[in-house]
Amino acid sequence: MRLPWSRKEVDLEPTTGDNAAQEVTVVERKLGLGKVGTIFASGASLFSDGYANSAIGPAKLILKTYLYPEAFKGNNKSQLLSSMAFAGIIFGQLTFGYISDKIGRKFGMLACTMIVFVFSALQAGAKGAGGTPEALIDALIAYRFLVGVGIGGEYPTGSVAAAEGTEDPQISKKSQQKLFVLATNTMLDFAFTISYFVCLVCIWIFGEDHLRAVWRITLGVGIVPPLFLLWFRLRMKEPEAYARNSMQHTRIPYWLIIKRYWVKLLAVSITWFIYDWITYPFGIYASTITNEVIPNATLKQNVGWGCLINFFYVPGTLFGALIVDYLGPKYCMIFGLVMQAIFGFILSGTFTKLVPNHIAGFAILYGLFLSWGEVGPGNNLGLLASKAIGPTAARGQLYGIAAAIGKVGGFIGTYTFQNIINDFAEKKGTISVTGPFWIGSGLAIVSALITFFFIPNIRVDAMKDEDVEFREYLERNGFDTSK
Repeated sequence: MRLPWSRKEVDLEPTTGDNAAQEVTVVERKLGLGKVGTIFASGASLFSDGYANSAIGPAKLILKTYLYPEAFKGNNKSQLLSSMAFAGIIFGQLTFGYISDKIGRKFGMLACTMIVFVFSALQAGAKGAGGTPEALIDALIAYRFLVGVGIGGEYPTGSVAAAEGTEDPQISKKSQQKLFVLATNTMLDFAFTISYFVCLVCIWIFGEDHLRAVWRITLGVGIVPPLFLLWFRLRMKEPEAYARNSMQHTRIPYWLIIKRYWVKLLAVSITWFIYDWITYPFGIYASTITNEVIPNATLKQNVGWGCLINFFYVPGTLFGALIVDYLGPKYCMIFGLVMQAIFGFILSGTFTKLVPNHIAGFAILYGLFLSWGEVGPGNNLGLLASKAIGPTAARGQLYGIAAAIGKVGGFIGTYTFQNIINDFAEKKGTISVTGPFWIGSGLAIVSALITFFFIPNIRVDAMKDEDVEFREYLERNGFDTSK
């Protein structure tokens, strides 16, 4: 057919469906359904992860401080509200890791998209039996867990499919790692900022006299990303690497896989644990930290500073995406970790000069501390988990294990971070506020050392080469690879 803006006939045959045409059409270029678009449709669901985990920060601030303070007294609901999604994410990562390998990447992605959509809507409308504030918080905690299941499933399905898509012959070999980063972690980091900005806009619109609408809409906007992605994902097909090398129709030799990959799997898992322990608590508690720095801050000030601080994730991930194909994921990660540690130590040492007279300087240094974390492990852990620790046949499960261990770090961090702040607050001197930064900087150095000694760098087309070597390894060990 001929479209109004085209002078020639246009073939509307999709390149990503079951009967895909070879060339990308005008419509697909407009809608992002070519090879690059498929990578983004696979990985961009991490926007939902970042939004759901970050949006609970300002939402909890409103619930705990302004609406229902009595409901949080004498219990652990505050910690559970922040960390329960991580429990669901861990369950989803492990469960959908198996589904991704044995049933398919596409099925897993579609299932996760629907789970996130349904339970994001339910948490925005949470009420609870009896309609009491305590029941509302309990219902919200339960929905947070279920949203987490869908979010967690995206890691071994969507992120893995995005990684496999980067080695398509039509993708430039100089952009393989960059495209994965932009499609996954960059989406995640944008969501951190957007979640706080949405809350801030809601406060501007409704005012502080209608905070029930503010927190519900802030969480409810989380339904938009999965709904948007659903249409694109329905038109996708399984990655070619999965179609060639999956073990859907035969048993997976787990013992042989463990013997070959356990060191790299353990190293990536530990570094991911450290990264999530640092990133999620520091991001979620941005408003808490700024409240310590700015006593008696208004809600707008708290949320606004949280938005500003979370924005610093964005330049970090974008800068890291530009250099990752030149340095390689391993050395890009080490570079980011070392710089993060340096800025953390600087922040601790200069605290008395910055607070309370130079709050902007404090916010910038704090933001750079988070930003360098994205240049390093934020951008590269997904790459390493996808391309360095296992073959296509078990990639979903190995990725899911590493990511789940990382989220255990996020769960522990968000659950204990307030207690750490409180413990430091009882001490004398600047350590009462800067203590968490000393801990975070020290852990960044530990993570850099683990990466240097135990994780390999990633070559171009690393997954294709590993699949060939894995097949040969199985055959040497007497495993029938005919299926």
